[in-house]
Amino acid sequence: MKTDIILCGVGGQGILSIATIIGEAAMKENLYIKQAEVHGMSQRGGDVQSNLRISSTPIASDLIPLGGADVIISMEPMEALRYLPFLAKDGWIITSSTPFVNIPNYPDIEKIKQDLNEIKNVIVLDIEQAAKDNAVPRSANVILLGAAQKALGIEYDKLEEAIRRVFGRKGEAVVDANIKALAIGKAAQK
Repeated sequence: MKTDIILCGVGGQGILSIATIIGEAAMKENLYIKQAEVHGMSQRGGDVQSNLRISSTPIASDLIPLGGADVIISMEPMEALRYLPFLAKDGWIITSSTPFVNIPNYPDIEKIKQDLNEIKNVIVLDIEQAAKDNAVPRSANVILLGAAQKALGIEYDKLEEAIRRVFGRKGEAVVDANIKALAIGKAAQK
């Protein structure tokens, strides 16, 4: 088993929380894991990207080569396209449809949607609206994780268990909101 994942978005969107949940689930399965994070800015609004490599055999490098990512999980549609050169031929992109316009020359969103629709394996979700509609407004990132579950090759219940461990210290309401968000995303899988 080997899965190379690029997680990307903008600071404050919960990319590193997704990485923590996936990592926790993988470690409980006694899998090898390597992670490399890049923070464009330490404040909210800067680019955030994480390479997450999971394998049943030892991993030599924490960086994913061009064409090597099995999955790109993106909290922002333009960021998903930014990492497209890293996507493997049969890889998956799971992305939010809602742009985070933090630069003056943000590309035309219709063009971004068109480019995403040309990708063979893609799931595009309005996670922000789904989070609001389901009363889990702070768990949009976990909705995206739920939608990526099949592509990740991690059993759904293992992600649920990881959420309980990662968020357990924050209280049952936070755990329940994130479990609910994971289920919302799972329902959106192709």
